[in-house]
Amino acid sequence: MAANGQQSGRQLLIKIGDGGSPENFNNLCGLTTTTFNMSANDVDTTIPDCLNPGNTPQKTSDLGILNRTFTGQGKFVKSANSTAFLNHVMNGEQFNAQVIVPGLGTFAGLWGVTSFEFGGEMEGTMTFNGTWTAGGPLTFTPEA
Repeated sequence: MAANGQQSGRQLLIKIGDGGSPENFNNLCGLTTTTFNMSANDVDTTIPDCLNPGNTPQKTSDLGILNRTFTGQGKFVKSANSTAFLNHVMNGEQFNAQVIVPGLGTFAGLWGVTSFEFGGEMEGTMTFNGTWTAGGPLTFTPEA
């Protein structure tokens, strides 16, 4: 852990479920940069001032659809876990996963990969990047 309550970026992880019973979750190895986005659509609730229609209205809004998205990029590491994960990607399947946010907690549930690509250079190792989107309601467990 970093000093003064700061959290290590290396600990922002996605763990892929193996589909077993009980289900085991393993880190998707090789990720070097990760991001977890928590957002909601903006639903415009602005109405004009009925008593003074010439006045400039004040924009108001409400929260709409919640969005939870995990993105990551890194070095591709071939393993049993990455092979099982890539099978989900190639088959367009949702799967159980856990997003670990250090200092906050774990978001668990169904996830799907909405974007995935490999890359490579002549004198480098193969890379990958992907975007995971929640496939249903997620369960949040606060960090102990």
